[in-house]
Amino acid sequence: MDSAIQNGAEISEKVKEFQERARRMRVSFVDLENIEIDPEIGQLIPEAMARRYQAICIGKKERKITLAMADPVDVFALDDVRIRTNFDVEPVLADPVAIEKAIKTVYGEDSSWKDIVDTAETAVIDIIQDDDVETGEEVVIDQPVIRLVNLIIAQAIEKGTSDIHIEPNEREVLVRYRIDGVLHEIMTIPKSLESAVLARIKIMSDMRLDEKRVPQDGRIHLKLRSGDYDFRVSTLPTVMGESAVMRILDKRSIMVELKDMGFSEQDYKKWVGAINITNGIILVTGPTGSGKSTTLYATLKMLNKPDVKILTVEDPVEYNLKGIIQVQTNRKAGLDFSRALRAFLRQDPDKIMVGEIRDKETGGIAIEAALTGHMVLSTLHTNNSVLTITRLTEMGIEPFLISSTIVAILAQRLGRKICKKCRQEISKPKKLMEIFNKMEIDPKEVILYKGEGCNACNQTGYKGRVGIYELLIASDTFKDLINKEAHYAELFAQSKKDGLTTLYEDGLKKVASGITTYEELYRVTAD
Repeated sequence: MDSAIQNGAEISEKVKEFQERARRMRVSFVDLENIEIDPEIGQLIPEAMARRYQAICIGKKERKITLAMADPVDVFALDDVRIRTNFDVEPVLADPVAIEKAIKTVYGEDSSWKDIVDTAETAVIDIIQDDDVETGEEVVIDQPVIRLVNLIIAQAIEKGTSDIHIEPNEREVLVRYRIDGVLHEIMTIPKSLESAVLARIKIMSDMRLDEKRVPQDGRIHLKLRSGDYDFRVSTLPTVMGESAVMRILDKRSIMVELKDMGFSEQDYKKWVGAINITNGIILVTGPTGSGKSTTLYATLKMLNKPDVKILTVEDPVEYNLKGIIQVQTNRKAGLDFSRALRAFLRQDPDKIMVGEIRDKETGGIAIEAALTGHMVLSTLHTNNSVLTITRLTEMGIEPFLISSTIVAILAQRLGRKICKKCRQEISKPKKLMEIFNKMEIDPKEVILYKGEGCNACNQTGYKGRVGIYELLIASDTFKDLINKEAHYAELFAQSKKDGLTTLYEDGLKKVASGITTYEELYRVTAD
């Protein structure tokens, strides 16, 4: 009895100490021993983030979460959580020991993924790999590590991930998934498993196990019960170890029809008209991950008919398209874009797709193909459609050649769509309504939504993506300005006269239609 009283006194003193500390920090103190945390609320932040910052989510109200932290004045942690979760954060102080106990309760008792996957049933992971991928080196990889890599892949596919990032740090290996264009921390792997995990990935993608000093590229083909998946794998040596990125190539993603990609009715008609012209150059521009390849594949799918011969040269070929002849570059053999293009001209094609125009030589041969009666489609890395002209001239391509061949330039971005399962109508901010009015969008017809966050969208409020487009159709006047080497401002002014809808304007219409949010539009178009 006496020891129980003494114990209670010690606990009381400890609570008083934390309450005083919280007062000095100007935050509240929460005794986690007296709180039952809802696991669904607790898991609003990734486990890796919870362990890194010694923090656990204990409450949620509308767009604000309450975060019990060992250090509630850590502004970097608060900003990171706010950005990653898309919630406002109210920090409170809690005992670090109690936080660690709560983390184990919410996320699982053992943080060692080796032990977790060792007890997992293979049937749950449900991955069946092609026999020809396995090698004799398979025996050096422990079965738990094989299950761990399979688990990472299976969960990524289940969550609709486009890329898996495996990143070594000083004390751990971080696993992140890119979902709808945004990275999310998923788990941490003990540093002791780093070499084995990377070795397993290299074996699966047919890379050299003994080469850790230079980047390597490989491919994986996996059969799951949900379908067949190809992976493009890249490894990169860093000061902390080898980093790996696995791009998931889901063939279903290119089955999307062009009309379902988010084009406005006006731009869709213009684009279809442009791609059916018999000769010229059509370019799709935007940063990495903006959906350029998806647009080109959807376009090729529309053009793919029995009476049309289509040739493509890609680096690499991401998807195989029936009825289209596809060539993959091979630098070791000397087969690059320019060499493949020269060979294409002797193959009597109707349409040619070049993965990317990277230099003057490739651009020059593409123009030559266009001038000799072929339609050439390709991509370029520029921020908007008009800047593409500047980029081509900077490469050293003569303006008169550009003006003679350019047909259309499509700049694009991918914005996250508001989750339909948890979207809620929100009030109309006065400043935003002024913007709509300025853009000749009737504020009375605008309905704004915001995702509250649910299990379907991983608590982000967004699910799926929509294209945001800027389509420039080169008019005769616009081509004359190119020929005269006009400045960007003149080219842009003429494109607006010709009816150009900018990326921002197209995105604003999608905000007004309740497809996405203004915050998301700003994120993807603020160049």
